Amino acid sequence: MSDIVYKKFTFSTPFLSGFKVLKIPIISHDGKPAWPELFPIEKINEMRKNVGLRHFSAQMMLEFIAPDRVRLDPNAFNIYSDEFDPHIARIGDNNITGVCAYWDPSTGRRGRDGSVCVIVYRDDKNHRVFIHDILYLSVSDNDTHPLTSQCDSVIDFIWKYNIHRIAIETNGIGNALPEIIRDVSARRGTKVIVQKITNNKNKEIRILDAIEPMLSSGRIYVHNRIGASPLFAEMMTWSPIGGGHDDGLDAVAGALQTMPVPVRATGGRIRTFSANTSFSV
Repeated sequence: MSDIVYKKFTFSTPFLSGFKVLKIPIISHDGKPAWPELFPIEKINEMRKNVGLRHFSAQMMLEFIAPDRVRLDPNAFNIYSDEFDPHIARIGDNNITGVCAYWDPSTGRRGRDGSVCVIVYRDDKNHRVFIHDILYLSVSDNDTHPLTSQCDSVIDFIWKYNIHRIAIETNGIGNALPEIIRDVSARRGTKVIVQKITNNKNKEIRILDAIEPMLSSGRIYVHNRIGASPLFAEMMTWSPIGGGHDDGLDAVAGALQTMPVPVRATGGRIRTFSANTSFSV
């Protein structure tokens, strides 16, 4: 069948022979918009900020950047030291609209893939994300219940931030964790809501698509305590073609792509008043 089709439509000259390619990038080399009435420079800059440099270059400047050339530079992070204030739902001057606790699990044994839980806050108005804390989990080789031990640690970690909902990647070993963490939390007299996440996309592409656009556009903020974790080292050795450790990056990518839990202010700050007791009855 295929032979008949190809014989019937045999071309005597190469397809599109003689045609010229016309490329009009959205901005010329001297910085002028190609269509200023539709895309003024302000709109173009906003577009660049939203999609990141790699996508902007390919889609708007018609200059493709191969994924294997991309690197994740930790120097592009915005570092902050403020804690989340639940009374006013803010981190510093940023209004926080959502939060995600995401766990990319493994056995936690030495020599295996890392088990990492990360907490990411969001400021949707300004399209910013805040990698607020990250936990690299490990267990003793003698631990007969490594998943239960990790669940205890994860519960402590998310409760520290008054979070009671967690997204767990349930590929592979993670498939058993939702029931285990519910059982562990019930024995501790509380409740953890579990959101099951199944990832089918290639891990390197998932990391690249989730982190690189926000990193290159300056929209990722990282608490200074993250510097003591392996995350920065992972970034410096990471490549889209694989190799090196990427367990923390995979957890961060998962958190960025997961629907956050809405955050609302719990109320004004508690103020202390002193009563005047200098009166006579």
